[in-house]
Amino acid sequence: LMKKIEIFDPAMCCETGICGPSIDQELLSTATLIQTLKDKGVDIVRYGLANNPQKFVENKVVNDLLQLEGVEILPLVLVAGNVVKKNSYPTKEEFLAWINE
Repeated sequence: LMKKIEIFDPAMCCETGICGPSIDQELLSTATLIQTLKDKGVDIVRYGLANNPQKFVENKVVNDLLQLEGVEILPLVLVAGNVVKKNSYPTKEEFLAWINE
C-alpha cells in the first residue's frame, strides 16, 4: 500500500511558490517532481501556510513542531504521518525511497 506524503510549505506568494520575477529553481523542480509523481498515482498533498493554515493547526505533529521550533522548520515533510524531513524539500531520491519502502 502506498504511503501518503504530505508537504507543509512555508508561507509563499502562491501555492507552489513559483511566481514573481525570480523563480526559485528548487521550488520549480520540486513542483515538477511532485506533479510527475502525482501523475503516476503517488499520494502527495501540499499544504501552504498562507493557503491552508487550518491544516497546520489540525495536524498535531506539525502543530507541536511549529510551537517548539517555529516556522523555520518549514517545509516539513510527513510520510504516513511521520516527520521525515525538515527545513528543505525532498530530493527525487528521497521521494523514491519513501514510495518504495
